[in-house]
Amino acid sequence: MLRARDQAVLASELAGRIVELPFSEGESFKKGDTLARFDCSAYQAQLNAAQAASRGASEELAHNRQLAALKSVGRFEVSRAEARLNETQAQSQVYQVQVKRCSVVAPFDGQVVARKVQRYESVAAGAPLLDVVDNRTLEIHLLVPSRWMDRLKPGQPFTFIPDETGKPLQATVKRLGARIDEGSQTLLLVANVPDASGLLSGMSGTARFAEPK
Repeated sequence: MLRARDQAVLASELAGRIVELPFSEGESFKKGDTLARFDCSAYQAQLNAAQAASRGASEELAHNRQLAALKSVGRFEVSRAEARLNETQAQSQVYQVQVKRCSVVAPFDGQVVARKVQRYESVAAGAPLLDVVDNRTLEIHLLVPSRWMDRLKPGQPFTFIPDETGKPLQATVKRLGARIDEGSQTLLLVANVPDASGLLSGMSGTARFAEPK
């Protein structure tokens, strides 16, 4: 079977309402594209308030330091202002993370396999949003008899014929699995596909290996 090296089910990192879902099944996207965006007005308002509080705390600290230099306030007031600034900055960082999570960004170039949700739906944190795949980076995954273990080596060529196209592909063994299945006595074989043009993840087929000499 053909499998993509880069494939993922992208999930929401926060609970909220989806306001943008620009890509449909089969559509291509680039790494860094926004694949989903949540209503971020509440988180943005919290961030704005935290940043305003941080600016106020910074001004208060600067003022107290000036007074401390003139012996008008003690070290306690300066320390309290420093603690307040640290607290507001930490709150700002938390809300910045939340605002960043309002957008789900493509981790690689690829295509949408399936949309698990629709625009304007409200979802929980951790809910799956999109199933995505990069069909340019395909590998062949085969289960071969474990008794072939000694004759199969990385770099060894073989032919793979996808059922869907019928066109032979020249592949090379990349690696073997780390264990043998006890029930079926088979071993996983992963192979490189030099040219994935016209191929899709999930295609099945037949592998043909040269007879051992």
